[in-house]
Amino acid sequence: MVHASTEPTRRRAGSHHHLMPHYVTLMRWTSQGVAGLPAWRERVEDGEQIISEAGGSLVGVYVTLGRYDVVEIFEAPDDETAAEIILKLQRHGAEHTETLRAFTREEAEEIIRKL
Repeated sequence: MVHASTEPTRRRAGSHHHLMPHYVTLMRWTSQGVAGLPAWRERVEDGEQIISEAGGSLVGVYVTLGRYDVVEIFEAPDDETAAEIILKLQRHGAEHTETLRAFTREEAEEIIRKL
């Protein structure tokens, strides 16, 4: 299984530290994806490399029970980079995905303070 840090990546923006945005991708395997399960570990490692090359990091990959087969959490510098990563990850047609922009507790508290 992929071992990735759960510590948020920090980047400098002016004099403040900001967390890199988090993205949660919900995946359902296609029949092609199920047929390719013996190579799943290599696909995860390939995905981790794609995310890393785009300037992000893989937080975790989880096989799940229920409606979705896999949940992947990653960080990317911005929404545009996240979209690029998702498109590259989907190129094999192994899964249907839905990606959510996730806000950490600290980010949510900062947003709520502005209300």
